[in-house]
Amino acid sequence: MQAPLTTEPITKRAKIGSYRWTICALLFFATTINYLDRQIIGLLKPALEQQFNWTESDYGSIVMAFTASYALGMLIFGRIIDKIGTKMGYSISIVVWSVAAMFHAAARSTFGFGVARAALGIGEAGNFPAAIKTVAEWFPKKERALATGLFNSGANVGAVVAPIFVPWMLGAYGWQEAFIVTGAVGFVWLVFWLIFYEIPSRQKRLGQPEYEYIHSDNEDAGAEADKTPVKWGKLLFIRQTWVFIAGKFFTDPIWYFFLFWLPSYFSTTFDLDLSKPSLPLVIVYSATTIGSIGGGYLSSYFIRKGWAVYRARKTAMFIIALLVVPIMAARYTTEIWIAVGLISLAAAAHQAWSANIFTTVSDMFPKKAVSSVVGIGGMAGSVGGALFPLFIGFILDYYKNAGNILAGYNIIFTICGSAYVVAWLIMHFLSPKMKQAAI
Repeated sequence: MQAPLTTEPITKRAKIGSYRWTICALLFFATTINYLDRQIIGLLKPALEQQFNWTESDYGSIVMAFTASYALGMLIFGRIIDKIGTKMGYSISIVVWSVAAMFHAAARSTFGFGVARAALGIGEAGNFPAAIKTVAEWFPKKERALATGLFNSGANVGAVVAPIFVPWMLGAYGWQEAFIVTGAVGFVWLVFWLIFYEIPSRQKRLGQPEYEYIHSDNEDAGAEADKTPVKWGKLLFIRQTWVFIAGKFFTDPIWYFFLFWLPSYFSTTFDLDLSKPSLPLVIVYSATTIGSIGGGYLSSYFIRKGWAVYRARKTAMFIIALLVVPIMAARYTTEIWIAVGLISLAAAAHQAWSANIFTTVSDMFPKKAVSSVVGIGGMAGSVGGALFPLFIGFILDYYKNAGNILAGYNIIFTICGSAYVVAWLIMHFLSPKMKQAAI
């Protein structure tokens, strides 16, 4: 039986090695680029609305094009990555999304933006199935939530950089150049990925002590060589798959709202000038970085205290779900910094939730099925994310025409505040102890 992490002598821990954290850093930067490319359209929305005469429903349709294709891409890439491996699967994903991001600069109509967003969604869908599988390959269970929280914080860094970088690019060069430059960054990352990444059994830079530590939770060290993917049909009849599906379906749409509509919300409600670097948005997305790392640390802390893995994950996720509820109070404030505080708490909680819900897949499934399950659940989340923008667009257009768009945001914030508690209850009902799936 493995020794608890807290009782390991310092000298032993020092000899283990740390190459797995280099891999985590690669995942972090890929996720940063992923979200920088994803969020840029939300920051350019006011400028593009004027140039192309978009309504809120038009913009909702463009967002839906991304989320619908992201849903399909999750399913496709989940299967591909389990079949061809993380190195090539991730490489294909970032090439597709980087080219698609640059292609936005050529769009000259609403339809053109829809096509570009759909292509971006297909490519970006490979990020999380590849990253979660990489964490399962490179980290023991007791470190996976923390590693996931660290690389997932790249989403927040990308979201923080965007409100500073994109307005500057827009003002200095124009919206086309903003898409081209952000899209090109992905190819820089690809060079480092191809040089430094390989699975542990083939990685010459990895020492034997660290290799043994990675497999110290008694998983089969040779399992990473088993590339026989589990059929989707079989996975859909496993209860644990539906735990992840439910958690993603109810909560992913809320994150899409935070990404694609928060800039417009602050601009409309508080007259925030999005042609300049936006401090409120920087604060909101900076808070999500703390949430992502803190959420991963919380469940890992419970495990180090001797808690069962399922109890640690469930407790952490319940605490996190409760932290989203106060966003409902945003409807009662007309003060921007109170709104920033409430939204920051909810957005941080979402990323803390993500750090744990992704880790539940590697807790409940063998490595050869991880990407497929992440893909299926990610597709469910994106289906919810594709439907929610249509609802948001309808609600905001209705209340904008009635001269009270704030009332529309109030309805949306109420939905956001309740979604995580509902998701947690369903997940708990489906699998109270998150037992290992029998495959």
